[in-house]
Amino acid sequence: MLFFRGFKPAVCWILLLGALGFGPWVKAAQLTAHESREPAAVAPVKLDAQELQWIAEHPTVIVASAQYPLYLFKDEHGQWNGLNNDVLNRISAMTGLQFLHEETFSTAQLLERLESGVADMSTTLAMSEERKEFLDFSHAFGGAGWVFVGRAGAPPVQSMNQLSKRVLALPARHALEATIRRDYPAIELRSVKTYAEARALVESGDAYATIENETGAQLYPSGQLKVGHMVEGKWEADHLAVRKGQPQLLSILNKALEAFPPAELRAIRLKWLDGIVPVQTPSTWQQITEWGCWSVFFASVFALLSLLWNRRLTVLIQQRRDAEKDLNDQLAFQHALIDAMPDPMFVRDLEGRLIMCNKSYEEGLSTRFDQIQGRQLIELDVLPKETAEQLHAEFMAQLGTRKTRFSERQLMFKDGVRDIYQWTVPFYSADGQLRGLLGGWTDLAKRTRQVGSVMPVS
Repeated sequence: MLFFRGFKPAVCWILLLGALGFGPWVKAAQLTAHESREPAAVAPVKLDAQELQWIAEHPTVIVASAQYPLYLFKDEHGQWNGLNNDVLNRISAMTGLQFLHEETFSTAQLLERLESGVADMSTTLAMSEERKEFLDFSHAFGGAGWVFVGRAGAPPVQSMNQLSKRVLALPARHALEATIRRDYPAIELRSVKTYAEARALVESGDAYATIENETGAQLYPSGQLKVGHMVEGKWEADHLAVRKGQPQLLSILNKALEAFPPAELRAIRLKWLDGIVPVQTPSTWQQITEWGCWSVFFASVFALLSLLWNRRLTVLIQQRRDAEKDLNDQLAFQHALIDAMPDPMFVRDLEGRLIMCNKSYEEGLSTRFDQIQGRQLIELDVLPKETAEQLHAEFMAQLGTRKTRFSERQLMFKDGVRDIYQWTVPFYSADGQLRGLLGGWTDLAKRTRQVGSVMPVS
């Protein structure tokens, strides 16, 4: 039985650890299953005659691509990879289109390729009014917000108004550039080629902040930079940007995105973005709510600990009361036992002061305990002075030698000389420390009379 009592908690812990590990295992299994299904046949999208004709005439679509980690980048083998590349591969399997990446090295260069007609589309451009003049945008297939990125030592950037009369570094032709110039003219914009150059200006102190996609902002070591609040009211949806004049291509892409299995799209996003948690600074109400929850939690913990502590104190107090009652019972029994003794008995401490005595002691010296408690014989008038001094000296000497003493002797009492049998023994505490003397005497003449009175008559 004891084995099973110890075995049950172990089983519970094993089940708990198994449950904690089961979630990530299932997630990994889902991703593995998804990856294993990728090579399988994909149902083609239903296209009309014009769209099929367009594909026949334009089997290869040129994609202007700038490396944007996790979304689109070249791996160690020089092959394009990332979330957007997986989406294009899926669309290719659904439509028969082939996508050819043409690398660009800045947002401005990418836009120039599209404006000049060298490229047909892009996968990493955010929508803006300026870009909508020469680009069409597909249905959204995800997205993220914009966040401020500032220096680690400076206060976190919370809003555009905080950047008034300060330098904001942005890649040239950024999606928010026109809006910022129009709505926040007090902000000094400094255009650079890439996000890396913008971050470098912030690190060096030449710019106060930059603005990045909230997912991308988490990919770089913080160093001297710190991600601030989200840009309020600005959301960067993930679109496929198509050069104007290609309505068939835009329609094909939209149909493919509409037919894209939601579970597969979620799996692709999870594959690339899982673990990249954008930092969103909570609002004042969220902070108050969080503080309130923590306050309630700590108050509950404090209340629980108080209840447990009070319960423990109650138990300790009850135990102490029980112990005191037991001790009082023992003391009462000892007093009753000593009082029942016919001969006088006493207990004295290391200084010879009276601690306890019985009724016979009080009667033998014609006194009461409350009159002699805590006092030495030489301080009382219950014995002749010479007798009191003699006995006190003997007590102190015996405490020094720690020897027991049994003797028949004559002592002068107030009512005359008595023949007595006297005994005194040292007594010790539980830890072996000398605590005092326990003693008493027997009146031999009185005992002889008592024995004679009970002898049978011959």
